[in-house]
Amino acid sequence: MPGTLPSHRRRAYRRHAAGSLSAFMSPESSVRRGPCAALLFFAVSLSCVLLFRNAYYSRFAPSTPLSRFSTVFPFDDSLAVSNEYPLENILKEAATKDRTVILTTLNEAWAATNSVIDLFLESFRIGDRTRRLLNHLVIIALDQKAFIRCQKIHTHCYLLVSEDMDFHEEAYFMTPHYLKMMWRRIDFLRTVLEMGYNFVFTDADIMWFRDPFPRFHSDADFQIACDHFTGSFDDIENRPNGGFNFVKSNNRSIEFYKFWYSSQATYPGYHDQDVLNFIKVDPFITDLGLKMKFLDTANFGGLCEPSKDLNKVCTMHANCCYGMDSKLHDLRLLLQDWKYYLSLPPSMKKLSIISWRVPQKCSLDSLKPHGSPEKSVEDD
Repeated sequence: MPGTLPSHRRRAYRRHAAGSLSAFMSPESSVRRGPCAALLFFAVSLSCVLLFRNAYYSRFAPSTPLSRFSTVFPFDDSLAVSNEYPLENILKEAATKDRTVILTTLNEAWAATNSVIDLFLESFRIGDRTRRLLNHLVIIALDQKAFIRCQKIHTHCYLLVSEDMDFHEEAYFMTPHYLKMMWRRIDFLRTVLEMGYNFVFTDADIMWFRDPFPRFHSDADFQIACDHFTGSFDDIENRPNGGFNFVKSNNRSIEFYKFWYSSQATYPGYHDQDVLNFIKVDPFITDLGLKMKFLDTANFGGLCEPSKDLNKVCTMHANCCYGMDSKLHDLRLLLQDWKYYLSLPPSMKKLSIISWRVPQKCSLDSLKPHGSPEKSVEDD
């Protein structure tokens, strides 16, 4: 699979083809010193971690306001403004040997320089065994400006044109514009399954810190992250979040996506995630034989329910968050916290005393004095 190419080669490519803890404390010394020595070591380690953490963050804290990101897309006539290759070609080029692709969607609101898409791609580059996964990522642009930006920063881009709706603007949560965008996504994913490709769908406001594939259930047709995880992978009381799921292409999953999409008529005015909560207990799912699993927030966390152990986390989602500035602020904190974790020696990592500093601006408590603010697609 080809790696990420420089922008000029990518355009040509499209035109012409496509000190450990165990060493510090020996068994003999542990016996002599007992619990007091262990407690002393833990206290000293914690103090060192906190001092190092404060110094680290003060050194790398952003110097410019987070809201000052560019929203200007200068026109570059060397970039295509429409698809040069069919979707099948792009998926084939990006797929793994077992025909699996990683998909995300992007519109102008999230495509600006120094905005969500840049943080998303950065997480892949600094994550544990995630950089290589960029070779299998296809960004589905929902408007031409997002498509042009995608071509500048990534190899595999596809422009999803909608005849009845322009998705370039910020879509406010639960408005007709937002609902059409979400249901268009479900219909498109069904198409990918029908083409014979498995996919991991990920919202662009999800940071990828570790390769998630070892944490997926091998026997599931459809597995999905949760806003709240009850502790059981099979419990239908889990609260799924449609922003992250892994789906295998087979007759069961294809029929499930058809049923999911058609259920918008049964539950008018609801978005896809709410409808999934309704239909996950429908007898049709049982009769279909679909094997559905829910992903543990210990590995696939979010601001609704953060992963507690940085030694286990694979992804973190900026869910339960209202407003672009708030989302960008907390996403940047997530990346800073992860970089700090990576800078620690192995013995410190094993102590599991490092925690996220989020949510901060994404805290739902901060919204209470303001009543019920207008919510945007970035908030989901």
